[in-house]
Amino acid sequence: MKEVSTDLIFRYGLQTLSAMVILIVGILVAKWVGTIAHQRLSRVEMEPPVRMLLVRIVKILVLALTAMIVLDQVGVPIAPLIAGVGVAGLGVGFALQGVLSNVMAGLSIIFTKPYRVGEHISLLGVHGDVVTIDIFSTTLLHPDRSRVVIPNRKIVGEILHNFGTIRQLGLSVGVSYATDLNQALAIVKDLLAKNPHVLNEPPASVLVSQLGDSAVTISIQPWVRVSDYVAAQGELNQAVIERFRSAAIDIPFPQRDVRVFTQA
Repeated sequence: MKEVSTDLIFRYGLQTLSAMVILIVGILVAKWVGTIAHQRLSRVEMEPPVRMLLVRIVKILVLALTAMIVLDQVGVPIAPLIAGVGVAGLGVGFALQGVLSNVMAGLSIIFTKPYRVGEHISLLGVHGDVVTIDIFSTTLLHPDRSRVVIPNRKIVGEILHNFGTIRQLGLSVGVSYATDLNQALAIVKDLLAKNPHVLNEPPASVLVSQLGDSAVTISIQPWVRVSDYVAAQGELNQAVIERFRSAAIDIPFPQRDVRVFTQA
């Protein structure tokens, strides 16, 4: 009886010890292979989320192979286990349909590149600067500094407006019909040339856009960087009204004459 116990301890103890050694070696190999894969993929031009996904897949494959070797070492049948994992994977797949659809949509976005980090986009009633694109979601930085996280499956198939890294301001100012329009247009162009946020290319558009009931509307449409959009809008509006006042250019406001007739 003592010999049998010693034999069992010796046999299964060695199996357990060898399984633990294989597991530790497998974990170390997975880390090493992941590091090598990351270094090799860093030389290839691709989006960071794709690179991280491929590295993770490589690590998971090495760990899965290690787990199979460990289980075989301790005497666990592999074939029934693989069949059970397949059935369980099918159930998990149904339960995680939303997550998987986000992953597929994320891969579609990463490979087709409808937008990149740093660009300003508008979709689904929200807009902002793209700060991160990962497998599951896209994060936008709203002008009020809040973050908008959009699941990738909500993006694919929707109409998307990509402004890129520059935007065109749409400003306008009304002047009276007695104004020297050439002088007014020259003042506006001078202000645009001196403002540090206004880009030289593409050129700004400054023109008379509308003849209203009480004013002539001058349209001012310069191009600025996305990050300068709000600042440039405020600076130009203030500069225009101050320069027009100093040049005695009248900015009229709607007026209505009311006549009262009394019966004698």
